[in-house]
Amino acid sequence: MQTESRIKVRYAETDQMGVVHHSNYPIWFEVGRTDFFISAGLSYADMEALGIMLPLYEISCQFKSPAKYGDEVIIITKLDKITPVRICFSYEIIRAPDRKQLATGKTMHAWTDTALKPLNAKKLIPREFALLTQSIE
Repeated sequence: MQTESRIKVRYAETDQMGVVHHSNYPIWFEVGRTDFFISAGLSYADMEALGIMLPLYEISCQFKSPAKYGDEVIIITKLDKITPVRICFSYEIIRAPDRKQLATGKTMHAWTDTALKPLNAKKLIPREFALLTQSIE
């Protein structure tokens, strides 16, 4: 499964060179990840209510071509790997009209409790873990 999230580049997201500042890509990844969870029938809010957190422990982004003010971009999000203690996503940012690839990236997260102590998601949230496992292509 993959999800597509669409956003329009806002002026505040651009830098003096007129392109999207690199600090916005992790925010866009989060938009994609949130939509992915919703499409899988889950939500961050529901998991947090159960005391389950997904802190980020690694992120990467490769920039291919700049996005500019007013561009409509699509964030394609896929679940790459899930284990009882970790979950990893990949992203592709493309410009909507011409489907040109602008960036790719990955985020890696740990399943933890609210004190950031690692936990076993498969045991604590078996239904949710199974839903996510089924979404891997």
